[in-house]
Formats: sequence, C-alpha cells, structure tokens
Amino acid sequence: MDPITSTEALAAVCSRLARHDFITVDTEFLRETTFWPKLCVIQAASPDEAVIVDALAPDLDLTPFFELMANPRVTKVFHAARQDIEIVWHRAGLIPHPVFDTQVAAMVLGYGDSISYDQLVQRICGHALDKSSRFTDWSRRPLSQAQLVYAIADVTHLRDIYLALLSDLERRGRGEWMGEEMHVLTSPATYRQEPEHAWERLKSRVRKPRELAVLVEVAAWREREAQTRDQPRGRIIKDEVIGEIALQQPQTPEKLAELRSLPKGFERSRYGEAVLDAVRRGLERDPKTLPRIERDRTLPNGATATVELLKVLLRMTAEQHGVAAKVIATTDDLERIAVNDEAPVPALSGWRRELFGERAIALKAGRLALAVERGRVVAVDREID
Repeated sequence: MDPITSTEALAAVCSRLARHDFITVDTEFLRETTFWPKLCVIQAASPDEAVIVDALAPDLDLTPFFELMANPRVTKVFHAARQDIEIVWHRAGLIPHPVFDTQVAAMVLGYGDSISYDQLVQRICGHALDKSSRFTDWSRRPLSQAQLVYAIADVTHLRDIYLALLSDLERRGRGEWMGEEMHVLTSPATYRQEPEHAWERLKSRVRKPRELAVLVEVAAWREREAQTRDQPRGRIIKDEVIGEIALQQPQTPEKLAELRSLPKGFERSRYGEAVLDAVRRGLERDPKTLPRIERDRTLPNGATATVELLKVLLRMTAEQHGVAAKVIATTDDLERIAVNDEAPVPALSGWRRELFGERAIALKAGRLALAVERGRVVAVDREID
C-alpha cells in the first residue's frame, strides 16, 4: 500500500470516507523534541477501505482531512483519542465531532482500566498484533513496509472493535453513559495550553501567596517560551526548578546562581534574566488576583475508615455491573464523599450517582451495610429506627 502524498488524492479519499456513518482514525507523531506534537502519519478506514496519509509529504494540504474531522454526519472512532484530538485541535483549531473512543467504551463495559489497543484486538478480534514498529521513527522517509503494515492495522481492527462495543453499549443501555464520557474529551478547554494555567500541572510545596504568585508567573513564562520555541517544557527549565524558585524567590543573578538545581551560568543567560523578571512580576502581584490553591485535605476522625468502606462498595459495584472502577469514581471522589454528601464530584451526578453515588450516601447514613455471603461482598439494606 502506497501512502497518500498529494492534496488531490487526499481530497478524493476524504470524499469517499465521508459517505459512511463512521470511520476509524489514528495518527503517528513525535513529540520528544518539540512542544507541539509533530504529525507524521494519518491512518483512516471506512467499512470499504483503509488508507495511510503521509502527513509530511511536500506541498500536501491537510484541509480535506480536517474538514472530514468536522463533518457532523460521520462518527470518528479513535482508541485513546486525547492525543489524536490534540493534534487536530493544534493544527486546525477544531475538535473532531462526533467522536467515539473505544478505550473509554471498553471501560464503561468493564474491560478494565485504560485497556490498550492490542489487548482489545486480542479479546474482541482474536488476533495478536505485531508491535515491533510501535517505537520507530515515523518522521523518516521512506516509510518501511513493516511500518505501513503496523499503521494500517491500527484502523482496520478498530472497525470490528467499534461495532462490537457499540452493539454491547446498546444492548446494555449504556449509550447515554458513553455520551457523558465524551463531553470532557471533546471540550476545547481540555486542549487549550493557556500559560496562566500552566502552574496547575506542577507538583509543588508552595503554600504562601507570594510563593504561589512567583510559581504562577514563572510557569507562565516557561509555557510561553516553550510554545514559541516549540521545545519541550523541560528543555526550557525543569518542573522542580520552578518549584524551588517559587520557594526561594531570588531577585538578583547572585541569588539565582545559588540554586543548585540550575546549571552553572544560567543566571547570566537570557533565560536567567527572564526568570528574574517573572519573579519580580510575581512579587508585585496583587494577592487578590491569585488563583485559589487547594490545601491538602486532612480527613476528620473516622473518615479514613469511611473511605475504605466506600472503596469496597466501589469494587463491588464495578464487578456487579461490569464497569471499570476508575470510570465510576476516583480515590479523590471517595475522600470528598466521605466528608460531604453533596460533594461536587462526578460520582454524585448522572449515571454514576444512580449506579454508585446513592448507595455511597446510604452506606454513610447506615441505611446500607456490607456483608460477605458465600465468599462475595454484598450490600444489605438496613432499616434505621
């Protein structure tokens, strides 16, 4: 199979793909040395055909592909779609719609947490995939025959997986559950890389307003620099260094040079001057403009045991209904529920509340008990006087 390398051929195949109710899609990309993922290969398949697009071909205009991604009449099927969608968002400023993620569907149907594509192929299609080309350099040309075979398998088996999962969702009445799961995945907010929010992804020990202000400003500077230079964040300055700068708040090159985590001479570089400017901006910032920082929650007496009971109830519910526990509730959800019946967590809304949330509240109130019968944990309704 020869990859598509011309805009004319791409437009023709996208026109054919658009005639179908669904298509399967995957991408191969590199991002080890860049901030933005470098799109190298696109794979797509309909029930009738499967194609590979050389996204690095000279003069190739990907507009027909992006128009197909935006076509509301065609469901775009991905496996673990987030990075694929991020690429479309960055390159075309749009979110593919409608979208079906087979990894999410598999979790909703109880296949386990974050099941891989090759595991789904094995379980649903009965085939073992050759994974030898997974970590090859997709930017090198020409693409090898082994790479082409590997790439096309990522969308051909996906057709059968999609149809099997879709049928199971409909049979078990979980189509609406899937719709709720796709909401976050297809929200533009999920993919915006806004510098003022870059601090949120950092793990730091900051607690004081001045520390937070410096953390916000230095993280925002690094985010802008990484995006502008298209370099990984860590190549500009590492996460742990930003945290240390926020705690120490150096205001001179000499103080900056005292930080062991910075390379020698950093304080005299252009980056060093920019970091000091960011520190000064942070220290001058009005505390009222700072985001709220969530404190580490200390569970009140008795709540830890409640969390453990909720974990048992969660595992029991997941097994009973054939849903991955991770999809129903996280440990953070359980800790919040343990101290607040109205906690603003996904587990207390929508289908999750119906499946688990109401029983969690009943367990806390003593209206539900857990017992072991014939080696299995069961829930027992209790009457309270």
